[in-house]
Amino acid sequence: MKIKQISIFLENKSGRLAKVTRVLGESGINIRALSIADTTDFGILRLIVNDPDKAHKVLKEAGFSVSSTDVIAVEIPDVPGGLARPLELLKENNINIEYLYAFLTKASQAALVVFRVEQIDGAVKVLQGNGIRILEGTEVYGL
Repeated sequence: MKIKQISIFLENKSGRLAKVTRVLGESGINIRALSIADTTDFGILRLIVNDPDKAHKVLKEAGFSVSSTDVIAVEIPDVPGGLARPLELLKENNINIEYLYAFLTKASQAALVVFRVEQIDGAVKVLQGNGIRILEGTEVYGL
């Protein structure tokens, strides 16, 4: 149920994001989802890719500061208020969300929300126990 997310520490300098995407592209790695959090001096690029182990390796070899983190991908109905139910379930069970980001899939009427939570196993249990689908890594990497 857990998927690997790649996080890259980037200086806020022109061309750094382009270099990351070039390195990944030249290595045959496809980006499935991304999020950037930034400050004045640096940013953290978070990626879901089709081959996280290879991405980690090639980015490290290219000189980037990179790490892997376990996250979960939750299927949410693509309707107004669709995100409210899983958020309320996590709140009711005292599971803190560190961050999240979302993307839509072409193949379904669902959005996928990537959650980084403090209690990942607890979140999976609560969400699945309430009929919310958690995607396997292979499903997400293969989108």
